Amino acid sequence: MTDRDIEAIRASCTHVLNRHITPTIRESLQALADFAPDDSRPDMYGSGDLINTFEQEVASLLGHESAVFMPSGTMAQQIALRIWAERQNNFNVAFHPTSHLEVHEQTAYRELHSLRGILVGNPHRLMTMEDLKRVASPLGALLIELPQREIGGALPTWDELSEIIEWAQQKDIKLHLDGARLWECKPFYGRDYAEIAGQFDSVYVSFYKIMGGIAGAILAGPDDFIREAKIWQRRHGGNLVQMYPYVLSAKIGMEKIMPRLQTFHDKAVEIAAAISQHPAIEVTPDPPLTNMMHIFLKASGKALKEASLDIAEEHGLWMGPWFGPTQIPAYQKYELSVAEQAVSLETDYISRRFAELVERAQAYDAEWNKVPDESNIST
Repeated sequence: MTDRDIEAIRASCTHVLNRHITPTIRESLQALADFAPDDSRPDMYGSGDLINTFEQEVASLLGHESAVFMPSGTMAQQIALRIWAERQNNFNVAFHPTSHLEVHEQTAYRELHSLRGILVGNPHRLMTMEDLKRVASPLGALLIELPQREIGGALPTWDELSEIIEWAQQKDIKLHLDGARLWECKPFYGRDYAEIAGQFDSVYVSFYKIMGGIAGAILAGPDDFIREAKIWQRRHGGNLVQMYPYVLSAKIGMEKIMPRLQTFHDKAVEIAAAISQHPAIEVTPDPPLTNMMHIFLKASGKALKEASLDIAEEHGLWMGPWFGPTQIPAYQKYELSVAEQAVSLETDYISRRFAELVERAQAYDAEWNKVPDESNIST
């Protein structure tokens, strides 16, 4: 089956299980046009009422003085760590082994900014206070991700987080919050974003993940920090002539999605409880701490992909993305972020589809791995 065939199947589905349905270009542009005030004007190189008002609104929401809108979180976080490293005169920056900087950015922090990454803790669990105490090198900055995407959206308790923050502050280590999915933490902590993010020296948040925006991020922190970040944004080529489509889509997401995050989390807990009853399915964290979870399915990746395409064609349910390998070869990992589409489906229906997915996949594996009966082979 070609990529074009798979895309045709995806396009034919009436529901997607993971995150949001991707709108067409026409639908996206129409939504922006409908949302934009009649008298709104485009921004120019980061200046203009639309972008600057939004920056200040998000800065206040996060408990910080100022903010700057950037095209990507990759850019925002490298800039944040570079600024803190230079101010501290210490280019050692610590983060979890599964940090986006380490896993998804081709070690750009090192190649572009000469930062020395100190990986702290075990890649399969949260960074702990004991892990940090074992770090021998002095640190200029510490990056903490809330929630931890690569381990299923795990979060430290409030007391555990507070202990780490207090330790870093006592050692004069600058704290940066990777808040790519920070919006999804509120149901777990039950605290305002300003109380969560305001403890950090700087924070980045994304608008294209659960908020469903086109692209874009905000970096927030003290006034002087943001002024310097804007210089680095220009150096990175990120001070685009106009960013109003990204800003408008971010505002739409904030308005529509923010009130729904508790509902998304509650649905995730329901789904996890239902699907984990199957003997070939396990969930982590269990129960989910946000609207995200990692689901471990006992079948091969190839068979799961084939089974998910069967389900897409027969039930109109897209269960992508695909399934990744784990430390246990017999299991594959599926990342589920619950959003409006999953909420609109009955939990029992979702549970039955997961059972069907793994059982179909196991049947494919059994068929593909069948050993021929040599007694029936003619000589």
